[in-house]
Amino acid sequence: MLQVLFDALSLGSLYALGALGIALIFGVMRLVNFAHGDVIAFSVFALLWPSTDAVAIVFAGHMPWFLLIPFVLAVGAGLSVLSEIVVFRRFRHASPATMMIASFALGFVIRYFLLMLFSSRPKSISLLPALSQPVEILGARMPLLQLITILATIVMLIALSVFVRRTRFGLEMRAAAENFTMARMLGVRANRVIMGAFALSGALAGAISIILGAQTGTADIQMGGAVMLMAFIATVIGGLGSLEGAVLAGFLLGAASVVMQTVLPPEARPFRDAFVYGAVILVLLFRPQGLIAARGTKERV
Repeated sequence: MLQVLFDALSLGSLYALGALGIALIFGVMRLVNFAHGDVIAFSVFALLWPSTDAVAIVFAGHMPWFLLIPFVLAVGAGLSVLSEIVVFRRFRHASPATMMIASFALGFVIRYFLLMLFSSRPKSISLLPALSQPVEILGARMPLLQLITILATIVMLIALSVFVRRTRFGLEMRAAAENFTMARMLGVRANRVIMGAFALSGALAGAISIILGAQTGTADIQMGGAVMLMAFIATVIGGLGSLEGAVLAGFLLGAASVVMQTVLPPEARPFRDAFVYGAVILVLLFRPQGLIAARGTKERV
């Protein structure tokens, strides 16, 4: 049971971080940013720049962790802010459907840029190899990385919650999420708030890329796709625009995936995701506004 619990928390942490990154942007701009998964991939491939495979492995493997982690977070934040300045700023007054299509287009641009530089073949990287050592907690064995992922996610969620609720910038973000037009009339600087939300979202994408890179030992241009899909689903069932709902739904999806992988008979396990998505449909049938609807929101999913 402890092993299942740790696995569920570890997978749920990834989904919660991804859902939080999407919910931050949606709360401020009503934009579902489907390029988020490609930001995750780009953040890992930034460690491989400029270069041949040999240089890439040396660079990723020998950069000290206290430089590597801030570097990857900064890459994710920087790319997200750049995408807001170059792309999304021009669509602020467009319909949500138009902005969503723009995010798809941006995601393809990032993906094919990586494809042009690195090809489609996954690259081997040695990212924080010391974290692969197993540790034993109350009889359950788990990689050290899994434990650090859970603890780091909890710390990041608490820090972000304090930031959003206790700082002036966080207050401006929440005001913009409630009523963007009124917030601007009351003196909230739109560009600053939106860029801050994109920076936080990109940094969360960078955190996910570090976890995925360390877990798999590979950099793949498709590596953010699966996390992005589950994170988007978590954002929807948590309640569009609700940060708390996105985090809760992310952990619930992780728990559901791990529990079903454990309890389903072996012949049914390849269809685990079908059962998870079926549960999502049931949730939306009974709670179309999501588990925790954002305050002031009446729209149904």
